[in-house]
Amino acid sequence: MRETLIVVGLLVLAVALRSARTNCLRKLGALTFLGASFCMFYFLSGKLVGGLVGVALWFFLPWIELLSRIRRMRLPLENRLHHRMIPNPSFFPNATEAASAMEEAGFEHVSDCGWEWAGMQQFFRLFWHPEERAVAAVCLCEQSDVAFAFISITSHDADGGIWRTTNFPFAPTLQCPPNVKWNHVPCERSCFHQILKDHRKYLGRLDLAADRLQMPDPEEIEASIEQEMRRQVAHNLAAGLIQLTGDGHFQYSTRGLLFLWGQFIKDMVRLC
Repeated sequence: MRETLIVVGLLVLAVALRSARTNCLRKLGALTFLGASFCMFYFLSGKLVGGLVGVALWFFLPWIELLSRIRRMRLPLENRLHHRMIPNPSFFPNATEAASAMEEAGFEHVSDCGWEWAGMQQFFRLFWHPEERAVAAVCLCEQSDVAFAFISITSHDADGGIWRTTNFPFAPTLQCPPNVKWNHVPCERSCFHQILKDHRKYLGRLDLAADRLQMPDPEEIEASIEQEMRRQVAHNLAAGLIQLTGDGHFQYSTRGLLFLWGQFIKDMVRLC
């Protein structure tokens, strides 16, 4: 009974900590869940190794999703953006405010478009700013009952480099080509003006002055997004993370599933 009460007490404490608003307390709650798992398996097996196995099981949970759904996914080799209506703003908190902030910062609206990836709908509101020489986007993602929004600001240099600042909340699900660099800011940072400042600082650290950046062509922004995706798919094919299915689609290889597992672990550690 004592061992049972210890495990139950740790679980109750973990749930309480995970309900806190403070980030440090929520992370402590995640560690408490690991502690509860360790104690339960340790008490059941009577061995330290058993407790460690209980902790390790948490990090193998992503394989349920990897083997049951992602392994069977077929993604289009050639995906095209299509003009779409704006989704219901109530599903995407802060998206409307972010678009308004872009206009306040002098960005001009270009288009509303989107595409579908294996059941996930992605919708883009695209903006550009000639003086900043940058393209900004509010991306709305919806899959089943899960929906979220993020912001990105992208600059291209004269050598073909792509420099992007974003509050995208997850690790990328495909490897980025060598010419594409992401500057991740905390996903809680939803203020566009702050993200724009972060992007300027990022370019400053790289010594990328405005005269070294390409002027975006508003008529070619959608085509540029499609071209970047095609290059990313080609890069991942060459790296062996994905493989062709022979019907105009591709799927993750065994090596790609291992890569995704690593990305899931990063998200578990970072977002816990």
